[in-house]
Amino acid sequence: MTIALIAHGGAGNWRPGSEQDALQGMRSSVEAGRAILRAGGTALDAVCATVVVLEDDPVFNAGRVAALTADGGVEHDASVMEGTTRFVGAVAGVEGVRNPVRAARAVLRDGHHVLLVGKWARQFAADHGVELCDPDWPVTDEQRAVLASGDLGWAAGTVGAVARDARGRLAAATSTGGTMGKRRGRVGDSPLIGAGTWADDDTVAVSCTGDGEAIIRIAMAHEVEALVRLRGIGLEEACAEALRELDRRGGHGGLIAVSAAGEIAAQFSSPGMTRGWRVGDGPVETAVGGG
Repeated sequence: MTIALIAHGGAGNWRPGSEQDALQGMRSSVEAGRAILRAGGTALDAVCATVVVLEDDPVFNAGRVAALTADGGVEHDASVMEGTTRFVGAVAGVEGVRNPVRAARAVLRDGHHVLLVGKWARQFAADHGVELCDPDWPVTDEQRAVLASGDLGWAAGTVGAVARDARGRLAAATSTGGTMGKRRGRVGDSPLIGAGTWADDDTVAVSCTGDGEAIIRIAMAHEVEALVRLRGIGLEEACAEALRELDRRGGHGGLIAVSAAGEIAAQFSSPGMTRGWRVGDGPVETAVGGG
């Protein structure tokens, strides 16, 4: 079976001059996930490795650098889902975890719960050997300046990845610092299964980005899956229809997807969406805008 991996680094407006750094980050992340698939690893391992690279990259809004809450702190959200059993793991509003996707993966591996939040999610991560950090580690002077300026329209992208491995298994992972200036305790779509993340070996794996509240309202990741499964339409059209529904609900954003057949899709209604992909033995490709 053809292996495939596609990653995103967030939908929105990229600050001029940052696009090339974002594209290089996408390339590095895709190569990390692809190496796992090439060695016979699972789709779940591949998407987690891909997202870890993006979380460690200061260009993106996840892990190392994150959007700030209204009082200048950071609360991360992340989720993972594998499509064979539909096992999932997620964390929300977590502080002081270096790689939130690893905490989400630990929740999935433990298998007792689906979603843990706040200080209890951090404690769970610590108990399961996930690397912690000082809660102020993701706070940068640049992000403080953005928050103080009130100019919050630039993308500092949520990250995600979807993959199909050599055995046809699908998986998805999504990680974010949320929206700049959010209230403490705000949770977006990224850690919510069916909204920001979905995977089912029989149909599709999806990771979303954009207007989190609107994405939640239409359960966008699951909407794509339902369109494929219940209406029998192709992956590209299912993604397009989900984005049209997002627009009808007053939202904007984007998504990436891989189908059970190994097709990939990356669509967005925002001005741009950073993305990178590699299918089979083809080259790594990256893009920010349309076309």
